[in-house]
This record gives sequence, C-alpha cells and structure tokens, in this order.
Amino acid sequence: MRPPPLSACVAAVDYGYPWAEALTGFKFRADPGWADSLALLLRSTPWAEPLLDAADVVVPVPLAPARLRERGFNQAALLARALAPHKTESRALLRLRHAEAQSTLSRAGRLRNLEGAFAVDPARAGRLAGKRIVLVDDVMTTGATLHAAAAVLQAAGAGEVGALVVARTA
Repeated sequence: MRPPPLSACVAAVDYGYPWAEALTGFKFRADPGWADSLALLLRSTPWAEPLLDAADVVVPVPLAPARLRERGFNQAALLARALAPHKTESRALLRLRHAEAQSTLSRAGRLRNLEGAFAVDPARAGRLAGKRIVLVDDVMTTGATLHAAAAVLQAAGAGEVGALVVARTA
C-alpha cells in the first residue's frame, strides 16, 4: 500500500457563508483582488506558516489552457504569489488537458477525470528534485485534484508534498 501523496493539507476555513460567496467572486466573477486578503487569511491559519517556511517551492494548481483563457487568471497562482512570491514556481506543474469541471463529479468521477491531467514541466523538473513542495489551491472538495498533482510531483522526484487551500468543503 502506498502512503497518501500529501504529507499535510491545511485549510483556512470551511466552504460556507461568507467564504463560498467570496471564493465564487474571486474565481468566477473575475475578481482577482481577493488574492491578497485570502493569502493573509491562509497565512494566519495554524500550521500554514510553518508549512510555507519549510517549503523549498510553492506550486499553484494549474488550470487547463482553455480555462485560463476563459477566466483570464489562475486563482491558485495569484494565491501562491501572494503567499510566497520568491518560492512560487507557477510553471512547474502543467495541466495537460481540459477536463470536465470537478464540481459536477463524484469522487470516483473526479479521480478518473484527472488521470493524465497533470505533468511536471521537463525544463523545471530539476528544480523540484528532492524538494519540499507546497501545492496551493482555492478550494478542496474530495482532494482528488491535490492528490493527482502531488502524485505527479512525487513521480518526478519531488520530496515531501503538502498543500494549502483557502477552503475545504464538508
């Protein structure tokens, strides 16, 4: 049996009022101004600061190119840069293909949907070898996205992989 791909996952808040509305505005209504405030919320969460301090590299969960064009920004990348600008590697992890929105799928469907969705950029793989990495995303539901991303990073030689998310659904 393999150990879970994430060594730790820290969430600042439960995905409920008022956070659900704030994150929806941040992500879907083109309001990237939330990034600094949400990063401050994350940094003030117990265990988040030590996780960031111990990280060698901070990697935002990437969007598929089509979704990035549609949205105009990657909310996870904005959060990562606000959290740790000098450690953030926004192009280390690639989203290879557009997938159905995770929010509409069951856990099993989410896992299938993410098979082969991520890859490490070969030009940046050397910077990740043996490193402590923190993945950053806005919301964690089942953990399928973070687990898929962490597994790809570990397969490419990364050391320990943890995660920070603003909100966690119940």
